[in-house]
Amino acid sequence: MLSPEEKKEIEAEFPLYPTKQAVCIDALKIVQRHRGWVPDEAVRDVAALLDMAPDELDGIATFYNRIFRRPVGRHVILLCDSVSCWIMGYERMRAHLTERLGIGLGQTTADHRFTFLPNVCLGACDRAPVMMMDEDLHADLTKERIDAILEECQ
Repeated sequence: MLSPEEKKEIEAEFPLYPTKQAVCIDALKIVQRHRGWVPDEAVRDVAALLDMAPDELDGIATFYNRIFRRPVGRHVILLCDSVSCWIMGYERMRAHLTERLGIGLGQTTADHRFTFLPNVCLGACDRAPVMMMDEDLHADLTKERIDAILEECQ
């Protein structure tokens, strides 16, 4: 069930769009901001609020890689695996993050601090390799830079 706050925030978006269905991505982001991810019951509740079929909304939710359909850690690390990043050291950065965090791609640390995910492109090819942690883009990665970024999350 949507919380009163979630419902109020979603309904506040209605005047900004031509139809209720057009609010779907913002509605999913609102739920995720409140819960950390978007569970199945929230998809059903948001779909009902927007007069959409749950399967239709789930298709939208699963299309966007920044909408999380299962629980994630407090910090989500997206490591770019585009061609530019591969050429500039993706494999070394992936191996270092895997060793440092003790998890592989698609996994969350036991303490729920970090989730480590691949990302097709982060749009910073000129500064490869890159990763995004939460909302912050980190470019020109080295092992030392990754260590410093992770230390900031202590």
